[in-house]
Amino acid sequence: MIHLSNYSLSVAGKLVVDNISLNIPSGSLHVLMGPNGSGKSSLALSLMGHKAYTVTGSATIDGHDVVPLSVDKRAQLGLFLSFQQPYEIPGVPLSSFFRVMYEVKYGPIEAKELQERLFAYFDLLEIDHALYYRNLHEGFSGGQKKKLEMLQLLLLKPRVAILDEIDSGLDVDALRTVASALTVARRENPEMALLVITHYQRLLKYLELDRLHIMVEGSLITSGDYQLAHIIEQQGYDAVIL
Repeated sequence: MIHLSNYSLSVAGKLVVDNISLNIPSGSLHVLMGPNGSGKSSLALSLMGHKAYTVTGSATIDGHDVVPLSVDKRAQLGLFLSFQQPYEIPGVPLSSFFRVMYEVKYGPIEAKELQERLFAYFDLLEIDHALYYRNLHEGFSGGQKKKLEMLQLLLLKPRVAILDEIDSGLDVDALRTVASALTVARRENPEMALLVITHYQRLLKYLELDRLHIMVEGSLITSGDYQLAHIIEQQGYDAVIL
C-alpha cells in the first residue's frame, strides 16, 4: 500500500532521515520506535507534505508517487496523519469541522444523520457529546485531542494512516479506549495500511502488529516483532544499537 525507496529528507540543510526503504502492505500494522530526535516525526510530517522538508527518493501509495503532491492531494489519495500535538483552532466549531471533512470525502449529508454517526464514535471513544459544540481542540485536554484524532481516523477510513505518538499523554483508561477504537478502525477498514509511531511498549500490548522497526539518527537499524519492543523496554535502545 505504501512504499518508501531510498527516502531521505533534510531540513534547513541538515539531513534528518537517511536513505530508508520501507514497505507497509495493505491491511498490515507496522510500528516505528526510536530515541528522541531520531527522525520519526520528521518522517511522518514529510510524508504528509510539510514544506519545511526537502525530500529525495520516492514514496508511493498504490504506485502513485506522493513526493511531488500537495498536502490535499496526498489526503485525496488516502493518506492520513494524526498529530503528535494537535493544534487548537479558535473560531472553528467541531461540528463544522467534521461536516466539511465528511462532505469533501463522501458528499452531502443531513446534519442530524452526521451527528448520529459522530456520536456513535464519541461513545466508542468515551468523548463527552458537549465537545461537539465547542471550537476545535480549544481548551481540550491532551487526551481529548488524541481521541478526536482517532475519531477522524474512524470517520475518514484512509488507505494509509500514520499515527504519531497517539498514546502520549494518555492515562491507562484513555490508552485502553484509544487502542479499542484502533481495533474497530481496522475492522471497519481492513485494507488500511497503518504505521504507528511510539516510544512505549504499553500501547503495543493491545495491538496485533506485523512488524516493528527501530530508527536511530535517521536510519532504520533493525526490524523484528513484538519481542524487540520488550527488549527495548527492559534494556534500552543500546541493546539493539550495539
